[in-house]
Amino acid sequence: MKILVLGAGVIGVTSAWYLRKAGHDVVVVERQAEAGAEASFANGGQISVSHAEPWANPSAPMQVLKWMFKEDAPLLFRPRLDWRQIRWGLNFLKECTSARTLANIEQLVHLGLYSRECLRELRAATGIQYDHLEKGILHYFTDAAEFERALGAAKEMRQHGLELELITAEQCVQIEPALRHIRGQLAGGTFTARDESGDAFKFTRDLAHMAARDGVQFRYATTLRKLVAGGDAIDSVVISASNGKEEVLRADAYLLCLGSYSPLLLGPVGVNIAVYPLKGYSITIPTGPEHEAPFVSLTDHDYKIAMSRLGDRLRVAGTAELNGYDTSINRVRCEMLVRRAFEVFPNAGDRGRIEYWAGLRPGTPGNVPYLGRARYRNLYLNTGHGTLGWTNACGSAQAIADLIGGRRPQLGFRFYGAA
Repeated sequence: MKILVLGAGVIGVTSAWYLRKAGHDVVVVERQAEAGAEASFANGGQISVSHAEPWANPSAPMQVLKWMFKEDAPLLFRPRLDWRQIRWGLNFLKECTSARTLANIEQLVHLGLYSRECLRELRAATGIQYDHLEKGILHYFTDAAEFERALGAAKEMRQHGLELELITAEQCVQIEPALRHIRGQLAGGTFTARDESGDAFKFTRDLAHMAARDGVQFRYATTLRKLVAGGDAIDSVVISASNGKEEVLRADAYLLCLGSYSPLLLGPVGVNIAVYPLKGYSITIPTGPEHEAPFVSLTDHDYKIAMSRLGDRLRVAGTAELNGYDTSINRVRCEMLVRRAFEVFPNAGDRGRIEYWAGLRPGTPGNVPYLGRARYRNLYLNTGHGTLGWTNACGSAQAIADLIGGRRPQLGFRFYGAA
């Protein structure tokens, strides 16, 4: 089949890779000049199956209220006269029940475990390098009450097959000695030895180059204007290049991987999905032999931030800001990342050469992505991965390639549009 993939972030590129490996003729359309230039560019760098507890959980409503007017809060809801934001917020509250949280954890653990193995197989087959480390992810807590609350989610994840270990404060420091500076503040932690870290942008860019050599056609600097529906199928996609000239593209199947921008293209053809942009921030700190940055990928629970060593850089990322499609950098939120990084690691790296970044993560209310077929028989979705796009990219891509090819995915997951 000829398949048109819309979007060349980590989700779109991995989808194109697996579709091509299945023998399809694949064309990828991307508005940026290269792959991975938006939400995949400077994320937290974690392959974190252990982050399967969604933002929407029973404790979230009170936390959101507490953080409402705190500019550097981990989750900041900026109310707007935006029906998409209002609808998303109401659906988020519905996902905060205990039953929905447990159901979403199950979905995310199954997808994450499958995706992590798909990534390992892809890496072994291609030799792709992206500053990856296989040292696990250590999730540490400095609030004893929060550590106690997290034990329930950890137990649920282990029941679904995640190899997650509860550890003491002393064990946290043994696993990552650079944490000794806050040893007295640690309440405990969890450690998932098989989780990983790596640079999502390097991976996406280089896999796109490999896919192109294998026959995938990439059309960069090309804007998607609209989907054109005809009966029970998508008939075509209207695009325009940098010169503004419009063109019509047709395919046997269309796969939408547009992240936060997915609802804008789907809405006009009557496909309504609850995806809303969650703006995340990151800083990248140059680090060398004279510095003491961690090697084990870390999650600071109280601040909701991830820290990953990427070669000679330390990536510190986190926070979620619901503020529409605004991509401007809020220095207050970035400075919170700087402040916390150097509180934990006083000699983490070169303070004078820190790079700042913000990107829009495609959040669903329960953090479970849209993976499956939409209302049109030839329109498929692989979007809405929220904070776990890098974690779940390969598994989602393999599963959607199976679905498009008429095969039953090996992944146990409630696929969108399935009967």
